[in-house]
Amino acid sequence: MAKKTEPMTLFHTESMDEKKKRMRAILRELRKDIPQAACALHFRNPFQLLVSTILSAQCTDERVNKVTPELFRAFPAPKNMAEASTEELIEYIRSTGFFNHKAKNLKACSAAIMEKHGGQVPSTMEELTALPGVGRKTANVILGNAFGVPGLAVDTHVTRIANLLQFTDTRDAVKIEQHLTAIIPKKDWTEASHLFILHGRKTCVARRPKCSECVIARYCPSAQPP
Repeated sequence: MAKKTEPMTLFHTESMDEKKKRMRAILRELRKDIPQAACALHFRNPFQLLVSTILSAQCTDERVNKVTPELFRAFPAPKNMAEASTEELIEYIRSTGFFNHKAKNLKACSAAIMEKHGGQVPSTMEELTALPGVGRKTANVILGNAFGVPGLAVDTHVTRIANLLQFTDTRDAVKIEQHLTAIIPKKDWTEASHLFILHGRKTCVARRPKCSECVIARYCPSAQPP
């Protein structure tokens, strides 16, 4: 029996220069549609953003923003959170879901920041991803929004839209990050992830994309006809 081959897509046939040109046009239109795109999580310092990003897993930013004011009043710094019990932390974060796992990660992450970084959130990918509960997506959020270091965070929205636009052909977040950063100027990485995420929430909604309202539909090979 012959092996089934996957159909060729723009990801395979479009040249790198063509990909870059199409991406520039897409970002230009998204900037018009979503001016001043920024991180939706509320934070005042790198530690608050780190905690909020960990809590945002499988949870809406809106819910996280409702939980964190009381959490940060009770545990304003890594030292306080490291010394707290997981049971204490759970009382504040229960509504974000997966609270047992998140509480353990918050406590362990805070302890590592105290023990290895003098109480300061580190500012490199290598150091951030060495912290408990911190993967590349979280690290890129911290780098781009707390330290001004370009980082492209790949979440479910970015994954879906990058595949629909055929800038990638995988669900692997690391590979998607590699594919996108190869065609987006480094200075635009953080902004691009915000634009894709906000576009995914506003227009390119999972299961019911609003292609007839989409400002980048003409650049999207997956767009549904009006």
